[in-house]
This record gives sequence, C-alpha cells and structure tokens, in this order.
Amino acid sequence: MIKSDKLIKIHEKDNVAVALTDIKSGESLTLGDFKLTALEDIAKGHKIAYRDIAEGENIIKYGFPIGHATKSIKAGEYIHTHNIKTNLKGLLDYTYTPDIHEMAAMPAGINAEFMGYKRENGEVGIRNEIWIVNTVGCVNKTAELLAKKANEIYAGKTDGIFAFPHPYGCSQLGDDHAATQKILANMVKHPNAAGVLVLGLGCENNNIPEFKKVLGEYNEKRVKFLSTQDVNDELEEGLKLIGELVEYAQSFKREKLPASKLIVGLKCGGSDAFSGITANPLVGMFSDMLVMHNGTTILTEVPEMFGAETILMNRCVNEDIFNKTVNLINDFKKYFIRYNQEIYENPSPGNKKGGISTLEEKSLGCTQKGGSSNVVDVLDYGDRVKTPGLNLLRGPGNDIVAVTALMAAGAHMILFTTGRGTPLGSPVPTIKISTNTDLYNRKGNWIDFNAGQLLDGKDMSQVSKEFFEFVLKVASGEVKTKNEENGYREIAIFKDGVTL
Repeated sequence: MIKSDKLIKIHEKDNVAVALTDIKSGESLTLGDFKLTALEDIAKGHKIAYRDIAEGENIIKYGFPIGHATKSIKAGEYIHTHNIKTNLKGLLDYTYTPDIHEMAAMPAGINAEFMGYKRENGEVGIRNEIWIVNTVGCVNKTAELLAKKANEIYAGKTDGIFAFPHPYGCSQLGDDHAATQKILANMVKHPNAAGVLVLGLGCENNNIPEFKKVLGEYNEKRVKFLSTQDVNDELEEGLKLIGELVEYAQSFKREKLPASKLIVGLKCGGSDAFSGITANPLVGMFSDMLVMHNGTTILTEVPEMFGAETILMNRCVNEDIFNKTVNLINDFKKYFIRYNQEIYENPSPGNKKGGISTLEEKSLGCTQKGGSSNVVDVLDYGDRVKTPGLNLLRGPGNDIVAVTALMAAGAHMILFTTGRGTPLGSPVPTIKISTNTDLYNRKGNWIDFNAGQLLDGKDMSQVSKEFFEFVLKVASGEVKTKNEENGYREIAIFKDGVTL
C-alpha cells in the first residue's frame, strides 16, 4: 500500500488509485516517487487511473480485476461506471486449488476473556434478555404491547424485554413456511435470551403445536407458550408468563469465559470506497484473531461474494467444503436467473455514489471481513453454526435479512461496517464500524467504532488490538452498542415463494 495526503494505491499490481479527498482537474498529485496530473474532477473515495489503460484491459484494484475498460483511459482520468464494465458471467465451473494454512499464534498482551452468561445447556449468552417470539404476524401489536408493559413492571431485573414484529407464519407454502419456522425456532434457542415467550394466535399455519415440532426439545423454565385465542385476556396471561421468565433469568450471573465461546456475525452495508481499505480489513483482522482463540465467525451476503468467490473457495479446509461453497455461489446465481434478474448489477446507488463501480469491486472489499482464515463450514439459510472457525452462510446482501440470518445462525453479536451510515439493529448487539472519520463524527448516534483512524495515520496492529478489546467489552456488557441504546432491533425473513 502506498499513501499520500490525497491518494492511496492499495496493491502494487493496481492500475488505479483512490482519492482520499476531493481532487480538482489540473491538480498535480504525488504518490511515493510517482507524479500524476488529474485530468478531471474526482470525488473523495473515487478512482483515478494510475497509468494509461487500453480499451478492454482489466482495471485492477486490491490486486485483482474489478472489471475492464470500455474505452481507452489516460493516466489521471476518472474511472467509474461510465468507463468500466464487469467481467463477471453466469454459472461457472470451479477447480479446488487449496490455499489453506495454520493460523498464527495469538499476539501477546491481548485479553482473551469476557464476562458472559452460561446457560443450563452449556451454551453461552452475552445478554440476559427476555424475548417475545411471534409464531405469526397477526400478534405483532400484542407482542409489542406486552414488551412495553413488561419493561415497566420488571425494569432493571433483566437486560430488557423485547418483541420482534414480522409479517409471516401464515399463508406461506413449502420452503418459505419452513424457512420462517427455522428462523423463529433458532430465535427461541438463542442464548442471549435467558427466557422466551412464544406468542401465537391459534389458527395460523405455524400454530404452536406445529411450531413445537420444529423447535424440538426445550427447557420448560426457559420457554413459555401462549396462544392468544385460547385465553380471555392475553395481556394478563402474557405478563404472568413473562414474570415467570424474569424470575428464571435472574438465576444467571455473568462469569468469566474464554473468547473461544464467542460467535460473531460479519456484515457490511452502505459501503463506500474506503470499506475495503479500513473497516472491512479491520473486521478481517478481528475474525482472524478470534479464530486464533478457537472462536467462531460467520460471513454471509452471498451476492457480495460474486467476483471474489475463488479466494474463499481456495481457503476451504477440504474438497467437501469447497463443493458446498461452489453450490452456495451457483445456487444463489440460479435464484437471480429464475426471476430473470441480472446477476451482476449489484452496487446500490449509495455504493456507486461512494465510489464503488462494479460488483467485483464491492465483493473484493466485502470478503475482506473474513480475514485470511480457512473456511471450515458452509451453512444453509436457517442453519445454526456448529464448527469453530470461519463459516459461510447462505443469505442475501439485504441488511435486515442478513443480520437476521446471522442471529439465527447463533451469532452473539454482529460487526457491521458502513461508509454511508445506517441506524439498523438486529436482535443482538450490532457494532457499527465507520470506514471514515467524517461519518463517525457526524453520526455518533449510530456509529460505535471508527475505522477511519486507519486513514488518519494509526497503525492497523494498534487499531485491531483496540477493536478486539472493544468487542470483548461489548460482549461483557461493559459497553452497550448504539442499536441497543436506541432500541433499534429488527428482523426480516427471506421470502422466495407464494403467499396465499
């Protein structure tokens, strides 16, 4: 990486540099020993040609092609959607070329413990909350009213009582109905919830007796059920059951636990050109550090692996996991094709405004959240994680759907990088990491940690150590995330079928 006050070149192979500030046409620019004149205005975060690039030649960023030039580009010209086009195509055949390695030892001086709650089944939680999980959207407002009243009655006795509205649980068929049940069942099982009230209506497809078949075994002290059609006063009965759950939750106290018990989801949203330079590499460092401690991380957003998928495939620990990754990628491409949608027209208006031109560019930045660890398993949508290390999870890039899938897979918390900013929160603590200092300063009510300090001169080794310790403080309850402070907790369930 070469950096000056106005430009950064990420990889020695790159033929583009990224503007660190707005650049005016005619400005003379220096990058190491190289001098360049801007031939156009270039906005902060956007790309400038580092040398002449011929029509059809690959444009290189992060050391990999992010597309090809649609016309000749002179050194100093602006590169964006008007003169670059993706190289990506449809379904591909892949060859397993292993690039796996043993993880290095953990750096000295890093605290590798946190204070968490050990549950009766041996699982670990980082919050001691009561969750109201609806079997159907018809009781959303009942659940919200119960949570409001219960928080008034039982204030201070748990880490809070929360409801999670959603529109499903009835009038769905086949795989959609099964997916809804799996996500909700995994919410019930989530160890951040010391107690759970499963709230139903009574006539829905996903009625409580049917839902219990999917849920399987459960602790009767921890999980209570209420079908609102079966009682005269659902609020009175619901508050009574929540009171029993609160009493049970109070039997748990925080205790010292190793970082190996942590499961952390990895997500990005509202990216900009600095996402792949600051926040995503920082999260990748965290992922590697946690894996060094035998902890677990989960990477999702499959469409945002397109173009960088071979990097992940070659890090699969064996050919079986490689084949699962191939299926993960190609099955999601088939989903696009089935609905006659363009597979590779992915960067959102916000991403493009932030300087991201193609899906390859987005993906090469996104996948850095997985660090350099080996891929140990591939999870289907609605699966729970079972193998320590870096896992891949089937799910879309959509922020609310993705964070819900990560939570349902077992993530205690989610690391969420953003260059544009978002208030979004999941049911679990959601640490927002800004890619730039300006966002951190402007949106202090959203952002928890500033990765932009990496552009301001701080060293990655120092920032990654600070970030690792910050995450452990969040896990220990010493720090609340902004989504927790603001009460931003949302879920959304992936839908791919008929609603009656």
